[in-house]
Amino acid sequence: MKRTIAFMIIIMATTAVYAQDHRFDPPWNTAPESKVMFTIPGVDNVPDLYGDINDPQLVVFFAGNQFMCIDDLLAAFKKAYPQYQRIFAETLPPGILAKQIDGGSITIGNMRITLRPDVYTAGKSRIVQMTDLFSDTAAYAYNKLAIMVQKGNPKNVRGLKDLGRKDIKVSMPNPAWEGIAKRIEEAYVKAGSEALKNSIMQTKVKDSSTYLTQIHHRQTPMRILYHQSDAGPVWYSEAYYQQMIGHPIEMIAIPDKENITAIYMAGLMKNAPHPEAAKDFMHFLQSATAKTIYRKYGFTTE
Repeated sequence: MKRTIAFMIIIMATTAVYAQDHRFDPPWNTAPESKVMFTIPGVDNVPDLYGDINDPQLVVFFAGNQFMCIDDLLAAFKKAYPQYQRIFAETLPPGILAKQIDGGSITIGNMRITLRPDVYTAGKSRIVQMTDLFSDTAAYAYNKLAIMVQKGNPKNVRGLKDLGRKDIKVSMPNPAWEGIAKRIEEAYVKAGSEALKNSIMQTKVKDSSTYLTQIHHRQTPMRILYHQSDAGPVWYSEAYYQQMIGHPIEMIAIPDKENITAIYMAGLMKNAPHPEAAKDFMHFLQSATAKTIYRKYGFTTE
């Protein structure tokens, strides 16, 4: 009996430690209901795949930093267009989604996805680069940059120049597949010339005080929440959302003279498997309802 009690205490203690270690892990969205709910933070959570992967009526590839809008956005679309109830969406980095479109598939863990998108959304520059793939494009939301730091701002980060300090561990989107990285580099130059950009993106990368992410809209907040990084330049909406859901972070504003404006655009794929649904979703993204949702999560719409 004593051994059983001792064993149970050990199990409970281990479970408590595990839960504490993963207390900030995604998914941060509301999962769809199923007979079996099997989401385990840190092990099986798949936070950037949404909805119905079987026989979808609409497939949307969103640039990942819009993940916080997905629940409200898809619910509102289903209400406005009740003929579409099976929707699948991805919120991976836009460069990864572009590779998925080009290659026709993606494998995550042991799962291979071959669904083709009806609509692809990304920053304006990437949409322009891929313009031959679209039959229609439209801008629908805007964003700017901010700096995410730990609650209390223990390293006293006041602006972009501070990210060049040797004592600041920076979480930085990887320019290889994150459009935001190029825009942040533009902001570094505005704030401190090429020298600041080179310090953060070359010198500090080499000494590992700048960490280049694989999927910044998840990794940067997690690295800051788990005290692996001190600060990270992110879209304003991402820092705004982390505060909205009560995570212990703070946002450092970047002045307009050092900031940039991002334009979010959607492209209707010429080879869309569900062309009518794609047209309806493009129309919905430009509606007052969709704009209200984006503003709720820190974006601007004009």
